[in-house]
Amino acid sequence: MNDPEWPRASAWLATDTSDPGLVVAGVPTAVASISGSAGHLTPPRLRTVLERFATFHSEAEVDLSDLPVTDLGDWPVAELDMVASQAEIEQRAAALEQGPVYAFIGGDNAITRPLVGGLGSAGAGVLTFDAHHDVRSLVNGPTNGTPIRGLIEDGMSGQRIVQVGIHTFSNSAAYRSYCEEQGIALFPMDTVDLWGIEETVRVALDQLARACEWIYVDFDIDVLDRAFAPGCPGSRPGGFTPRQLASAALQCGRHPQVAAADFVEVDPERDHDDLTMMNLATTFLSFAAGVASRPGDDR
Repeated sequence: MNDPEWPRASAWLATDTSDPGLVVAGVPTAVASISGSAGHLTPPRLRTVLERFATFHSEAEVDLSDLPVTDLGDWPVAELDMVASQAEIEQRAAALEQGPVYAFIGGDNAITRPLVGGLGSAGAGVLTFDAHHDVRSLVNGPTNGTPIRGLIEDGMSGQRIVQVGIHTFSNSAAYRSYCEEQGIALFPMDTVDLWGIEETVRVALDQLARACEWIYVDFDIDVLDRAFAPGCPGSRPGGFTPRQLASAALQCGRHPQVAAADFVEVDPERDHDDLTMMNLATTFLSFAAGVASRPGDDR
């Protein structure tokens, strides 16, 4: 049914403007996934799922119809190998114009490293919402388990990286020690439980804002509890609720130093009744609502 008084998020994303506040690009990669994934199907699936969502965030009292948006479509990386795809992603990210906020729809988490590198890692801070540290050795290539280690080996200080939502029984002691040695700030699930999501995200953003020129946010949807994310190969029990992740996304979108974010690690073929896809959609739309909430000069 077409109801002009119930604008759909899919129609909003399909609009095009010469002066967008938010630019969206699909980055359909899956070749770097350790677990095997059809994550390359996620960007087009998200555009379809958005037909089931409205544009109005009733709690923030903001309508995405007021946020100019451009969808660049999907970058042609799905058929490339792991190394070639990341080189292409970095090249395309480097060619993007400064000004709008960028939202990248993956795809696997391996896209984070080339996106940050292409956008300009020298002044960047990285905030991850992830069950995992993503600091595996690069000996087997730049897989989706390596983007944070890859950024550090590229020269980024660990003190410009904050990780929120790290799960128990999802990481090794060796990789935890590596994070601590590198100075990465860790806010695992027990900290989120103790402080609450809003305070945890506030502290994380404030820490990065003081140390960095701009902030990149990595939303790995497997930070959600397994009950809410069956389409994430890496999700486990004990994670975020959808409401916590949506709240974090809204808060990040509002922050004036957040310039880009990715949304990764969903495999539509493993999903059940689009449950994970709908949580991905809610996270993305909440981030966009945060961007829409900024004063005009901060978009």
